[in-house]
Amino acid sequence: MRPRREARIDMSDNPRLGAEVIEDTVTSRLRQEPPVTVRAAFENAVSRLRGAGIASAHLDARILVGEALGLSREQVLTHAREPVVAAAGLCLERLLARRLAREPVSRILGRREFWSLNFALSAETLDPRPDSETVIEAALALVPRDRALSILDLGTGSGCLLLALLSELPRARGRGIDQSADAIKTATANADRLGLADRASFIRADWKDGLTGYYELIIANPPYIPAGDIAGLAPEVAEFDPRAALVGGADGLDAYRVLAPMMPVLLSHEGALVFEVGAGQAPAVAELLAAAGLTITGTRADLAGIERCVIARNHR
Repeated sequence: MRPRREARIDMSDNPRLGAEVIEDTVTSRLRQEPPVTVRAAFENAVSRLRGAGIASAHLDARILVGEALGLSREQVLTHAREPVVAAAGLCLERLLARRLAREPVSRILGRREFWSLNFALSAETLDPRPDSETVIEAALALVPRDRALSILDLGTGSGCLLLALLSELPRARGRGIDQSADAIKTATANADRLGLADRASFIRADWKDGLTGYYELIIANPPYIPAGDIAGLAPEVAEFDPRAALVGGADGLDAYRVLAPMMPVLLSHEGALVFEVGAGQAPAVAELLAAAGLTITGTRADLAGIERCVIARNHR
């Protein structure tokens, strides 16, 4: 007795029939599979970012999923079972591709929160770091909150330092200086968005051109990274922050050498300054300021315990 043969559909002579069968099969499978949920998209994003060696994978995934789906960070968790529509899924893929290329989340979104305020960023502005909030803390400890005073911000970038201070000092006015036209445009827009445009002005200028005026408070976060250290920075910094805002010459102190002699001229009598510095630079910067005739009144450490600011006054 011969074995029983299985019934088959021979599609070799009928390609149209074959295509229809295959399409119907794929469609059927898609209908049987549940749509991708917010939770699945989030978990997939975490896995891919973690696999790329990104330490902040969990937080970054929540932010990017929320951005793509129009959800807050909290909603990414509370809406976990909701389906992800195709357009949102495609948007998320684009955002993840940029983060996997080590572009910072703040650059992808075009904004950064600093001192609980949202600041727009641009290609020519430094991405504000939490460490720089130490400058704000130190400055606020130097002046009465209700006093009318003028503030000068050297190398303003996005305007985050000056605008954060103005948000805390209702009677203060400030001027931000930067050599980048793009940065000035960004800072001006941030002031307008935060409702501080009537007390803040931004001017394109180079420190070496010579500045005029008298200020009760001067702040600065100049470029202070030694040129030889740039290559060792995280890709998020080395490849995406403007180089002009990072490199401070061979030893990182070039900007302070230019600024220090100008301070007694720009500071009012008893006026104060707060300069952000890199790790281990506080003694050298303090020496430069003291040599210019200022009185060093102290330093302030960031949350990691690193001396992040040098503080001085003009007693002339």
